Amino acid sequence: MESKSVVVTGASTGIGLGITKVLTNKGIRVFGTVRKQADAERLKQQFGDAYTPLLMDVTDHATIQQAAAEVKESLGQQNLFGLVNNAGVAVGGPLLHLEVEELRRQMEINLIGPFTVTKAFAPLLGAEKGRIGTSGRIVQISSVAGKIAPPFLGAYVASKHALEGMSASLRRELLLYGIDVIIVGPGVVITPIWDKAQDSDLGRFAPTDYGPIIEGFTEYLIQEGRKGLTAESIGDTVYTALTTRKPKTRYAVVPQRFKNWTLPRLLPDRWIDRLIGKQSGLLKK
Repeated sequence: MESKSVVVTGASTGIGLGITKVLTNKGIRVFGTVRKQADAERLKQQFGDAYTPLLMDVTDHATIQQAAAEVKESLGQQNLFGLVNNAGVAVGGPLLHLEVEELRRQMEINLIGPFTVTKAFAPLLGAEKGRIGTSGRIVQISSVAGKIAPPFLGAYVASKHALEGMSASLRRELLLYGIDVIIVGPGVVITPIWDKAQDSDLGRFAPTDYGPIIEGFTEYLIQEGRKGLTAESIGDTVYTALTTRKPKTRYAVVPQRFKNWTLPRLLPDRWIDRLIGKQSGLLKK
């Protein structure tokens, strides 16, 4: 039986950790990227031989090339079964008050990162002649924000919209090699990020016109985060995307699906603008 190996970026916490748990439980070997040696040791202890740590930063080209070389050496001529581009960050704040460097950092991690990682691992997925086995699949972890744009997350929204557009083009280009590209777009997920939300630097926007609105918006995000999906539920969807015979091109994994996904996509944009404006206090009276 052909063994299956998958690379998961950003495996140390949150969604990446949930994906790693699910895949290893299903008998798939995970090469999980982390930035800290301590995280590599912790995950190795947790998952044993089913997990191989890769010390890698998605913004560091040298570490990406080194990680790809390590996976290639481990696989030999066998194709990599899958690549899950999960690593990412969310930069919050009103766009008029963000620094240009903050937007650049957001795009560097959430868009350029997956682009660079995909280029490095594509040969192992089947874009290189002479490899053995079925071509692999690429799963891009996007967000509901890749389709529906909330306020004060404009930089993050931009990165996910761009990731989805790039992924659609990539999926068509990789038809040449039989490599599929699938988007998984989660809604709110229960992760440690919500424990840190109140300690974030959004307070620096307090002196702006948006100050009182952002305070309420932050509290709303924290409450929603506590009602979110588990990281493992995202892992289940990733497993489906990697293994089902005919995967969808996009999976939306969203709590309260009708309210948070179906309805916003059916209503006119101007209606959504007014609803958000009224709920948040953004609508000028």
